[in-house]
Amino acid sequence: MRDDLQDLPVLLLSAARALVDGIDAGVRARGFTDLRPSHGFAFVRLSGTGATVNELAEHLEITKQAASQMADELVRKGYVERLPHPSDARARLLVLTSKGIACTRAADDAAEETLRPWAEGVGPEQLAGLRSALARLATPGRIRPIW
Repeated sequence: MRDDLQDLPVLLLSAARALVDGIDAGVRARGFTDLRPSHGFAFVRLSGTGATVNELAEHLEITKQAASQMADELVRKGYVERLPHPSDARARLLVLTSKGIACTRAADDAAEETLRPWAEGVGPEQLAGLRSALARLATPGRIRPIW
């Protein structure tokens, strides 16, 4: 690998980890102390119209059994509820409860709180360039942990 690319993986992964850690700390500071960062990645998929256990498993790239266990945990904690699926009588739809929605709002606030010093540190021009470059490189919908 060329010298100008050598540290790029470490820098990108370190920045991603710092962001996840900042969001996690902010969510915990806002009272949601019974969650792990992996739950936040599940909430990304469940936000909006919800998802089945199979869809959650696919999104997180985990087994259906692991996704079912995570869903059970989130239901027990009051963040998610199971509803009848609108088009498949055999399936159940996992959707966020009001507590789950409040947690996603807390995560959004924590993300902004974490990113604000970064934005101030690099300035508006570099931030716009970084956003543009990352938009070209990122795969839409791939907001999930790397297990």
